[in-house]
Amino acid sequence: MKISVELTLTPLQNEFEQPIIDFIIKLRKSGLTVLENPLSTQVYGDYDKVMELITAELKNTFKLIDNGILFMKIVKSDRSDYEPFF
Repeated sequence: MKISVELTLTPLQNEFEQPIIDFIIKLRKSGLTVLENPLSTQVYGDYDKVMELITAELKNTFKLIDNGILFMKIVKSDRSDYEPFF
């Protein structure tokens, strides 16, 4: 089953840039489709692979920060080729 996941990682501390950068770099290296914009990162692919990646990398990231929040939206389909029609 293919899914699309939108992630917004928000560390609740002053030193926050490097943990976010490291998290995104690890997502990019996964071989999955990863798209970024200033507000979120999207990951597209097989459900098991995407969720396994997010679980592992989020755990590693949470070890590096004191407090943080991950906002996640999941759509049951691969929407990586979406283009606005208006």
